[in-house]
Amino acid sequence: MGDKVTEVEQHGIAPIPPEEQTSRPRDLFRMAFGGANTFATIILGTLPIAFGLSFRAAVAATIAGVVVGALVLSPMSLFGPLTRTNNAVSSGAHFGVVGRCVGSFLSLLTAITFFAISVWVSGDAVAGAAQRLFGFDGGEVLRGVAYGVIAIATLVVCIYGYRFMLLVNRVAVVLGTAIMLLGIVAYGGTFDPGFAGTGTYALGDFWPTWILAALTTMANPISFGAFLGDWTRYIPARHSRRSLLAAPFLAQVATLLPFGFGIATATLVADPADYITGLTAISPLWYAIPLIVVALIGGLSTGTTSLYGTGLDFSSIFVKLSRVQATLLIGSLSVVFIFVGNFVLDMVSSINAFATLIVLCTSPWMVIMMIGFVLRRGFYDPDDLQVFNQGRKGGRYWFTRGVNWRAMAAWIPATTLGLLTANTPMIAGPFKDIAGGVDISMVVTLCTAAIAYPVLVKLFPEPREVYSYAEPVAEPAVAV
Repeated sequence: MGDKVTEVEQHGIAPIPPEEQTSRPRDLFRMAFGGANTFATIILGTLPIAFGLSFRAAVAATIAGVVVGALVLSPMSLFGPLTRTNNAVSSGAHFGVVGRCVGSFLSLLTAITFFAISVWVSGDAVAGAAQRLFGFDGGEVLRGVAYGVIAIATLVVCIYGYRFMLLVNRVAVVLGTAIMLLGIVAYGGTFDPGFAGTGTYALGDFWPTWILAALTTMANPISFGAFLGDWTRYIPARHSRRSLLAAPFLAQVATLLPFGFGIATATLVADPADYITGLTAISPLWYAIPLIVVALIGGLSTGTTSLYGTGLDFSSIFVKLSRVQATLLIGSLSVVFIFVGNFVLDMVSSINAFATLIVLCTSPWMVIMMIGFVLRRGFYDPDDLQVFNQGRKGGRYWFTRGVNWRAMAAWIPATTLGLLTANTPMIAGPFKDIAGGVDISMVVTLCTAAIAYPVLVKLFPEPREVYSYAEPVAEPAVAV
């Protein structure tokens, strides 16, 4: 592996040769935890406090969001070892080889959001630490330079590919964990677990704000749904499903460490909406440098895990682009969003809006894929999944002009109803008060997808060949 770390990865979304599937479920844990054991997750952890919740209410909302999100996420690790490609391409088995572009859109949405968060917080941490250590206030110029340097470093790691990312995440897991635990010493003397909140709730009342905090937290595990296949495609299918399910679930449970760090320290800063500046101001001088290390390593880790998968996937949609070229294109667009979002828009509101979109658009897509996995008994044809990428037509997953309208007819209403019932500061649907102001968008979108897709498959059977030679689970099939 040492020789391959410094080699630019040549594999795109074509099936990984079985002899090169040398990773294990514990590598999946490292990638998933390393990509989330960062300042990006810490920032999400500060938002419940910024919404006005008390420390205990923020912890409860965070635990609920992480556990529920981890349960929804875990089954997405089952596709890669079987299809030997990423999850967006694997979704072609259920959405059609053309309809799987839905997954590509979702990965783009997630990549821009979390790449932006990672660069934002890393750049702000560098600027804040420079002011604290050297008394130098570089203002917007220093922040802009820091954003650019970190963004370029992230792009370089993504270009080298999977092996280099695995190395970065191994370092991030150990170093980030050690420094966050060291925060107990740095802030233990001033932390008050009885923090009662600001007294002003973001949505006016407690329960609507609590649900908002839980949904925002849930965006973190849900965001990995489109990307798990980027790493599990290197894991051979001989590994047990139990270990594949456990790795991402335990990785997300472990993120309660950075979430907890964010919640606890947000109660100490003067303005949770300006968290990075406030944190560097209250930190002991000896802890300022470790904070910079966490910010930089974590920024690389989060940025690469999200940006790598999107570059990989878009190279299959725009077939004239290589993985490296597609990564550079998406990275450049993300950098533009970073500067606009930070210097023109409100960062906290931008993060909240994109987190809501990620949850409401990605979770029903994941549910449809999981139900499809059960109905197909885990059968997939890796070659026929590549039809669109290779410029061909036909195959098991062609359905109707490359789109399985049954899955689309479940995903579109599920997402639409979720957005119509959402109740957040940036995204408020016309039916936001249908449950007394409590945001029920997550329940609505999951239930709609979970009911609509099986019903449509029952009423309008899918082609028999998608089920191989076995009968589908409790569903009819038509011969084509």
